[in-house]
Amino acid sequence: MRSTDTPAHSAGSATDALGAIEVVEHTVEPRLNADLLPLLAEADLLDSPALWGSAATTAGAFRLEPVRPGRDLGLLTGWMNDPEVAAYWELAGPAAVTAAHLRAQLDGDGRSIPCLGLLDGTPMSYWEIYRADLDPLSLHYPARPHDTGIHLLIGDGTNRGRGLGTTLLRAVADLVLGNRPRCTRVIAEPDIRNTPSVSAFLNSGFRCSAEIDLPEKRAALMIRERALRNLL
Repeated sequence: MRSTDTPAHSAGSATDALGAIEVVEHTVEPRLNADLLPLLAEADLLDSPALWGSAATTAGAFRLEPVRPGRDLGLLTGWMNDPEVAAYWELAGPAAVTAAHLRAQLDGDGRSIPCLGLLDGTPMSYWEIYRADLDPLSLHYPARPHDTGIHLLIGDGTNRGRGLGTTLLRAVADLVLGNRPRCTRVIAEPDIRNTPSVSAFLNSGFRCSAEIDLPEKRAALMIRERALRNLL
């Protein structure tokens, strides 16, 4: 990580996108437009988080929904300007700052997907699900194919400091491993100074593999292994 009050609606799915492929006389003829390309990219590189469903937690039903800037930009801009968030994300400022951060992902090839985290239907956190093995992070640790990384922030200060981060990290790691069969590890790299974040990862089944120097921070390399999933 550089490191809504608006109701959430159901995100488009890769299935919808694939419906745009019309088969005529045994010839596959793609009929694509710009709106469908991000959905196809999701399905190709990250197995479409929009379709992962919800996870039952002690705090309620939690699910990820890919960000739609036209709907979510105001909410995310407010979160990025919270001093506790801005200290680590460094995205405080007008909506254009947050929009540019989102656009870099949404206009990319699908290796990073920005998502809202909804708890019992209410947006309350922001997540980035990304291919760590295809990210510059892979230059700083021994990456494996399909390593999946996560960035997160809890948007509302009232939800911080009471163990909710641990609960949600466990849920998201389980969603990744349950929906990405080729992924054997979930990866994160919180700022080593961010003690609450590091503690939340440790308490949710991640181990600290190493401390690594990234261009913008010194990070704790956190890893959760598929092989240990049923033991945690």
